[in-house]
Amino acid sequence: MEVTINTLSGVEQEAEINVPDAELQPVFEQAYQKYRQKVELRGFRKGKAPMEMVKKLYGEAIEHESLDTVADEFYRRAMTEKNILPIGRPSMTDMEFKRGERFRFKIKYEIKPSIELKQYKGIAVEKPIHVITDAEINAEIDHLRRINSTTTEVSTVTDVEHIVTGDVQELDETGSPLVGKKTANARFYLSDQTLAKEIRESLSHAEPNGTYRTTVTSTQDNETRSTHIAITVTKIEKVNLPTFDDTFIQKITSEKVATTGEFLKNLRTDLEKYWEEKADRAVSDAIAAEIIRVHEVQTPETLVNGFLDAFVEDIKSKSKDRKLPHNFDEKKFREESRSYAIWQAKWMLLKERIAGAEQLTVTDEEIESLAAHEATRIGIEKERLLEYYRKSSAAVDRLLSDKIVTFLKQNAIIREKEIKEEPSH
Repeated sequence: MEVTINTLSGVEQEAEINVPDAELQPVFEQAYQKYRQKVELRGFRKGKAPMEMVKKLYGEAIEHESLDTVADEFYRRAMTEKNILPIGRPSMTDMEFKRGERFRFKIKYEIKPSIELKQYKGIAVEKPIHVITDAEINAEIDHLRRINSTTTEVSTVTDVEHIVTGDVQELDETGSPLVGKKTANARFYLSDQTLAKEIRESLSHAEPNGTYRTTVTSTQDNETRSTHIAITVTKIEKVNLPTFDDTFIQKITSEKVATTGEFLKNLRTDLEKYWEEKADRAVSDAIAAEIIRVHEVQTPETLVNGFLDAFVEDIKSKSKDRKLPHNFDEKKFREESRSYAIWQAKWMLLKERIAGAEQLTVTDEEIESLAAHEATRIGIEKERLLEYYRKSSAAVDRLLSDKIVTFLKQNAIIREKEIKEEPSH
């Protein structure tokens, strides 16, 4: 077998393989034997026809039919011989078979690019530090009170703790109704900070059957738009907020927490953990972005498509029937997600290269530690989970990725910067 490797790009090669008849015959013999088992010739039982007769009658056809299998076998031999690790599915680009002489074919395939490492240590990034404020704690408490509140129908609005239900009619500049621009039974919680202030003010003293007109101003793409609306009130409900006391805390925690003091302590700890994890992610993302920026990395389509497939599968996994939502435009989604998939492919390749340069690997002890931790969390026997992790590359890949990111953080220049961010509620 003669093998010539042609480089088409940094991520694509073509192997030209020439196999002489002497090397083809052992492979063809296997095809003859397989075919012989099912052939029926007059005077012979099925599968008992003489081999020479089978070759004479069907040899040429058998050889032609088995060329794809032959090409696959010699392609794999060639990759092993040349110490090449192709990725994705190869494609045949040319084939020439001269019976009794040789079989020449070309196969195109992708490989991971060769990456010359530049700076990946000493990366300077900022770590956002968020200090928990009393206002943030109070906002969380108010949110808990609201989602555990009750309502009572009333005849007028007296404060913002009211929900107003009404029919909304959009108007033109003269105040005339616009056809097809009516929304029935719209609900407005006046305490909702996302509610337009014009609507909140217009309904501040609303009563059932009353109609209240206002103009809502909004800005989008640096363009200011005014929308004229009339709200005809059909129902008003008073929101009854529960008192924040020990009884309330015991109820919402199923008596796992007894006092407001204990709850507030836990709440502050949870918020601090949330912001710390968010800050760590921000640091990791910033390091990754900078390393990608300073490296030129060609991305094989196989890897990019692999990430796009994973994105689609993630959407499927979120539905009960594990199918894409109705009217989901998968083609558009893949096009819009392509740049992120390329980013992910580059980061994966760079992490692999850094792991190799720094000799970072995953030990059996680390896999066992992960299994012990996860077994407790998800309620599966440790040994059973450990056996699965040892057979699956996913757990090892996750551990190695975490180890690489930890190494990069340890070797980065991280400057803390205090930030102020509005609470989520």
